[in-house]
Amino acid sequence: MGTEQAAIAALVARIDELESRIAIRDLASDYCHGFDKRDYERFLAIWWEDCVWDIGPPFGRFENHRGVHEAVHDVLWPAWAETHHLSTNQRISFSDPDNAESVCDVDCIGTLNEGPTCQMVGATYTDKLQRRDGCWKILHRTVQIHYFNPIPGTVLSAPG
Repeated sequence: MGTEQAAIAALVARIDELESRIAIRDLASDYCHGFDKRDYERFLAIWWEDCVWDIGPPFGRFENHRGVHEAVHDVLWPAWAETHHLSTNQRISFSDPDNAESVCDVDCIGTLNEGPTCQMVGATYTDKLQRRDGCWKILHRTVQIHYFNPIPGTVLSAPG
C-alpha cells in the first residue's frame, strides 16, 4: 500500500471511529429519553436481542428482549410515576472497530407511584457495545447504584 493509500485508510478509520462514538452517545441519550418518556420502542431499540441488563440490587438481572420488557413493564415503570435521567462523563474505548466499552455516570430524580415520594438515584453505567451489520447497540449493561435516597418533603410539580 502506498503512502497516499495508507493516509486515506487511516482517515477512513478515524471517521469510522468518530461516527461510532456519535452512535454510542446516541444510545445513552435514547436510554434516557426512552425510559423517561415511556417510549418503549425507542428504549428497546438500543439493546441487542441477546443483551444482559444487570441493574443489581434491589432490581435484579434481566436477559434478552424479554428480560428488558419484564424490567421496564413489570418492575420499573410500575414503581415510578415519572423519572428524569441525566447521564454525563461518558468515556468510550474500542477494542476493535466493532466492539467498544463505555462508562458514564447518571443521576435520576423521580416520583414513586406510592407517595408522592421523590427519589434521587446516583449510578454508573458500564456497557459492552457491539456493531452488527453497521448498527451499534448495547450487549451488556452493568449498573452500579451509589445511592438511592428519598428526598423528604419534595414533590415534583410542573412550573406554575
